[in-house]
Amino acid sequence: MRFFLIGIVVLAGVLTASADSLCVVSYNVENLFHPDKDSITNDGEWTPDGERHWSFARYNRKVENIARVLTNIGEWSGVDVVGLQETENAAVVKKLCYTLRRGEYGFVHYDSPDRRGIDVALIYKKSRIDTLSSKALSILIQRERLSQHSDLRTRDILYVSALVDKKDTIHFFVCHLPSQRGGAAESAWKREAAKETLQQAVDSVQETNKDAKIIVMGDMNSEDIRVSGLVDERMRGNGTHKYQGRWTYLDHFYVSPSIHEVSTARVYDAQWIQENDEKYLGLKPHRTYNGFTYQNGYSDHLPIVLMVSF
Repeated sequence: MRFFLIGIVVLAGVLTASADSLCVVSYNVENLFHPDKDSITNDGEWTPDGERHWSFARYNRKVENIARVLTNIGEWSGVDVVGLQETENAAVVKKLCYTLRRGEYGFVHYDSPDRRGIDVALIYKKSRIDTLSSKALSILIQRERLSQHSDLRTRDILYVSALVDKKDTIHFFVCHLPSQRGGAAESAWKREAAKETLQQAVDSVQETNKDAKIIVMGDMNSEDIRVSGLVDERMRGNGTHKYQGRWTYLDHFYVSPSIHEVSTARVYDAQWIQENDEKYLGLKPHRTYNGFTYQNGYSDHLPIVLMVSF
């Protein structure tokens, strides 16, 4: 029955992928945690005994919900590359790949030093993508404002070099920059420090090959991040995240000029992954939890989609 329902929504989809185009998705899936307690991270809230009573049944439904979103974005051809944010570990990414299309997808993931244990990852269709190399780019933010002897180790940036259809090399970067907790202006220095790490990595690729094909994607937790040498893809839609009634674009694609010339980007804002915003009117993303009330949703972010034609 689940696959039948997916098929119905696919037929109503608005994104059409041609056989020679590359469908790239970036999606903050909001707290995709495995229910088992991790002894080295602060994930107790997302366990059966935690405040959210996070069970294996709820975890399985969450994975199925995310797979359903990606299935409908990719339609019959399927998505080709997905940059994920807020995944806890390799186990949850592996389960998502298995649920999405058994055996058709591989993934790249590294455990990051984030205190909550959330990481970024890259999923790819094995029939089209051959990974060449990958690396976790560590971000060390000196906390001079708070202490001379402490630092903040935040989520890594994932770098993956891959061969597409045996001919085009693309450099992918998946990011989840520090949040706006404490205020956007007050926390901006953390995101700038993370962006410097990203910029250095992009510069390094372009120094080796000035015409390199680059796709940077992810939750930047800001509308103001800029990456020198890349184009910030403008997307159709109201935004990717809604806070206190205001839509913002926290999620971005930054691409090299050669990618920009042959690509289009948009927010995947299908109504079925949203719900009525009773307080501020309109729609808002349908989340897994509203506060601590479980509602079997998807995420507090909408996914963004980049279609690249070769």
